[in-house]
Amino acid sequence: MSRRLALAACSALLLTAASSDSSRAPILVELFTSEGCSSCPPADRLLQRLDSEAIVLSEHVDYWDHQGWKDRFSSHAFTVRQELYARLFGLDSSYTPEMVIDGAAEFNGSDSARAAQEIAKAARRPKAQVVLARTPAGGLRIEVDSAPAPGDVMLALADPAAQSQVAAGENKGHSLTHVAVVRSLRKIGSVKRGVAFRSEISLPPEAAVQRIVVFVQEDGQARVSGAAMLAERSQGMASPMTARF
Repeated sequence: MSRRLALAACSALLLTAASSDSSRAPILVELFTSEGCSSCPPADRLLQRLDSEAIVLSEHVDYWDHQGWKDRFSSHAFTVRQELYARLFGLDSSYTPEMVIDGAAEFNGSDSARAAQEIAKAARRPKAQVVLARTPAGGLRIEVDSAPAPGDVMLALADPAAQSQVAAGENKGHSLTHVAVVRSLRKIGSVKRGVAFRSEISLPPEAAVQRIVVFVQEDGQARVSGAAMLAERSQGMASPMTARF
């Protein structure tokens, strides 16, 4: 085998070993939560149970931070995102815990029966095919095929798990655990209906130990029409797989 072919084969192996996690359905489950909210821990636990079934994101809002406990994972960006959902769903105001399934349905984040119902509905909807792979240089390759509607391509980086010992506020004295805690969320491109999207982007060093989630969301922060996830590098390298969602 020539040196060029050997290098190409090695690169292909590295890409395959860090490809999208196919163990979860391509359904996006967002939980708007806060460590300052006493109603949120049951919803946090439900999200952890759903983690093996769907692509989950824990988005900590900041409007509880003045109640005695500053949530170290909170971001005003998630508050703004939730407010956009409130307008989309015709709600009077935002609330926690709120679960949103594929941008198409919202409900109390502790309602496990409703979560199962909405995830089943989402599984029957047509989805764009999303393929992710870490590159040997530490970047990310994204491919989106056949989007059913125009929309934004969004990138979320999330800590796989986290724990906090809450010393004040409504959850004072409690140890709280979280899954897929979003640390950044941004638009990386856009898609047109039926047109493929291809891109390769750089990632920050900390992304090696974070989950990478890419999803396609229809214009106006509406329905999510495709999603895929990469596990943190140590887990992804341990179980080589290639997945297309």
